[in-house]
Amino acid sequence: MSDTRETWVALSALQHLLFCERQAALIHVEQLWREDVNTALGRLLHERVDLPGHDARPGRRVARAVRLGCSRLRLTGRADLVEYHPDPASPTGWRPYPVEVKRGRRKSHDADAVQLCAQALCLEEMHGVAVPEGALFYGAQHRRQAVSFDVRLRARTEEAIARMHELLERRDVPVVPKAPKCESCSLEPLCLPHVTAGQRRVAEHLRRMVESVDL
Repeated sequence: MSDTRETWVALSALQHLLFCERQAALIHVEQLWREDVNTALGRLLHERVDLPGHDARPGRRVARAVRLGCSRLRLTGRADLVEYHPDPASPTGWRPYPVEVKRGRRKSHDADAVQLCAQALCLEEMHGVAVPEGALFYGAQHRRQAVSFDVRLRARTEEAIARMHELLERRDVPVVPKAPKCESCSLEPLCLPHVTAGQRRVAEHLRRMVESVDL
């Protein structure tokens, strides 16, 4: 009998996916995890932030560790911070503004922005109001970077969600070539990219040899 349960994508999986599809699958399909210094520091930072609660600040309300969900995209997770800014145009009088806290510095890729945009998509469904912007806070630089949720970023985010659903539903763990970024990955000793990539090259070579045989 087939399993008819729907898969839901964790918000955190999107950053893993855009860093490396194999890393995302090892964590979210195979349920593997290995902590190193960088992941431990990140976890400690989020433990300080992820204490559920609310407080009021001048001109805004702030909610911490907010549970999020989007049934349309089958997406679930938690936002570090959601600020609610006064907005007379909003049906509730408030407009959500997600803020994601990161330990390091701004990255060259868009994984952080995609994760934040996914939070905005959840908030839009939950509150029935457009969420046009949010912010990333980088601890190493101790400042915010505003992120506009434009058409391009929204499309990129939905593509990443769809790809993560595909990996989960197929229970696929892609094989990827070893790259410089592997050295910064805590899962490198479990992933063994230099071994698995080599196995894939051998398998492809054997397949081409078999296909070339004239029977």
